[in-house]
Amino acid sequence: MGKIYLVFTGGTISMKMDNSNHSVVPALSASEVMSSLLLSFHEYELEMIEFSKLPSPSITPPIMLELSQLVSRLLDEIDTTGVVVVHGTDTLEETAFFLDTVLGQQKPVVVTGSMKSSSELGYDGINNLVSSILVCMDSESIGKGVLVVLNDQINAASEVTKTNTLSLDTFKSLDFGPLGIVDNRQVIYYRSVNFKRPVITTDRIEENVFLLKVCSGTDSKLIDYFLSGLNAKGIVLEALGRGNVPPQMLPGIKRALAAAIPVVITSRCPSGRVFDTYGYEGGGKHLTSLGCIIAPNLNGQKARLLLMLSLAKAYKRDDLIRIFQI
Repeated sequence: MGKIYLVFTGGTISMKMDNSNHSVVPALSASEVMSSLLLSFHEYELEMIEFSKLPSPSITPPIMLELSQLVSRLLDEIDTTGVVVVHGTDTLEETAFFLDTVLGQQKPVVVTGSMKSSSELGYDGINNLVSSILVCMDSESIGKGVLVVLNDQINAASEVTKTNTLSLDTFKSLDFGPLGIVDNRQVIYYRSVNFKRPVITTDRIEENVFLLKVCSGTDSKLIDYFLSGLNAKGIVLEALGRGNVPPQMLPGIKRALAAAIPVVITSRCPSGRVFDTYGYEGGGKHLTSLGCIIAPNLNGQKARLLLMLSLAKAYKRDDLIRIFQI
């Protein structure tokens, strides 16, 4: 006998159609969502916690920090087998990555949600909950870090991203594929997790970290505003291709680096590694020679969270290079 906590934060899984204005809105409590499942796992004690009723665009990094502290306390309980976090899908990958970065426990933590509301045909919330509970119960899930389970696929929080606005099969690890699947109530793992970063334990985050998507002709105006108007402590650039920027951005990048503001380079491409291949003005090699930091395998939103947490620990440049290079 073991205990599995289900921590509900809100999201589509707890929503239904409001016929008065033909929109999907928060409606169901955690107990209402779970009512049909409580008898299905009699060998385990399922305990529900309603952390919040927020659609996922309302989940902020400070809320992620608060959630991580709750999950950590639950994992510390001797009789806890694992924790399932139920979350809206828009920022699910960010919360999962945040938890993966700050939690050092070996016990399973699974983040799940639903692409369809309870009013829609094909409501996937219940199946995702069942699969997530099964993954939590499986001994092979121990030590794999935070997992994301939807549509009967198991992905690593460090690798997965939301790829489609509508599809039930939206969460994918584009470069590596899923870790495993849930099939006929059986948890099957195909491979292990590729990236294991050091755990960053902190009770605060640095919120003044900004993410900028680079496109043709982007110049330094927004970087300058981040520095002078918003007191930026860190900047993440979703750069072009392998990690390149228009030369018009270089004056702003140089001003940031001269002020000891870390500039981290990711790619706006949905898959593939960032690497300092190109030596032309604004190319990746030029950027690293100036002092920018490459994040080879992270998208912009995850790199932003990692930089927020790293700066809260007052990590220096060498520490940042080590953490982002993994």
